[in-house]
Amino acid sequence: MKNIFIPILLLFVLLNISCSKESFDEKIVGTWNIVDVDRHGSGSDPGHLPFREGQFTFSSDGTLIYTKAGVTYNGTWNIQRKTFGDDSFQALEIMVIDFATQVVLSEYYDDINFSGGASRMKACIHEGRHSYTTHFRK
Repeated sequence: MKNIFIPILLLFVLLNISCSKESFDEKIVGTWNIVDVDRHGSGSDPGHLPFREGQFTFSSDGTLIYTKAGVTYNGTWNIQRKTFGDDSFQALEIMVIDFATQVVLSEYYDDINFSGGASRMKACIHEGRHSYTTHFRK
């Protein structure tokens, strides 16, 4: 019995080490394109959202570059884990500035999720009776 226990224990430890999940901070690093913005519920259209198209390049140090229609913005990003009761989610804050024009764009996404082997990301904004989902693809 002892001869079987030690190899099984070692196998279990190795599997746990090799199967560690990539954090949201690691998954977001890279270049993402906005492919769609969906609106759910009644009320306003997504026209007022600062990020409806363009490309984001997220760096591991919390900085980012956002490009839209040939204009480049520089800024920061931050992911925070939020918990309400038994529910937890990851919130994403983005703030960028075009230094040439001093235009500042910012957004707070209430919840983000990755899929497709971390090649797709959905970021949701909840505003009263309606919500918006921005779809990103690497």
